[in-house]
Amino acid sequence: MSGEISPTGKSSGPGSSPELRASHADRDRVVDVLRIAAGDGLLTADELDERLEAALSARTLGELATLTADLPPVSAATGTTVAEVKDVVRIEQVHSGAIERVGRWVVPRRLELAVTFCEVTLDFTDAVITHDTLRIDVAMTGKTLTLVTRPGVVVDTDGLQLMHSSVKYRQNPANPANPDTPVALRVELVGQKAHGRVVVRPRRRTFGQWLLRRP
Repeated sequence: MSGEISPTGKSSGPGSSPELRASHADRDRVVDVLRIAAGDGLLTADELDERLEAALSARTLGELATLTADLPPVSAATGTTVAEVKDVVRIEQVHSGAIERVGRWVVPRRLELAVTFCEVTLDFTDAVITHDTLRIDVAMTGKTLTLVTRPGVVVDTDGLQLMHSSVKYRQNPANPANPDTPVALRVELVGQKAHGRVVVRPRRRTFGQWLLRRP
């Protein structure tokens, strides 16, 4: 059992009472276990969102242990490997087709975009989030960079330099952002965007949702 992390993220061993109050460090360790499990395909995106929200609001070690009771123990070495597999992803394209990351793609820690006159779409709706922050180094000229968000995903464009370009945030009026929703992923855009647009928007409603006025 050496090197294994228990359901609360601590090394296995006696003496841990489930009624003890959980610390910030305890919550952070469980969040790491959950994200690693999602990256391994053990949790769906919805399950990850639900458990992350519960972990961040947990008050005792027992509440935290419940969130990982059905997951296998994670060794420190394995956790490090999974977290670093997708540390940096670089995309380089010039005058080619659209670049898309949609569905259940694994969000890396850092994404480098070196793109000239190619549409880029990053859809976080069903993405597997394994880190709490994604830094996108932008070196993009022309066309549109689109980020499709979901509750818990926030986008920061303060570090992005715009040249003959603009940023547009779109929010679905039928489903406004809830300020109480815990942040699962912070996307930081840095670098330079020239001649084009950056669009941040939620997923569009289906025709059926539109007819029923559902978000």
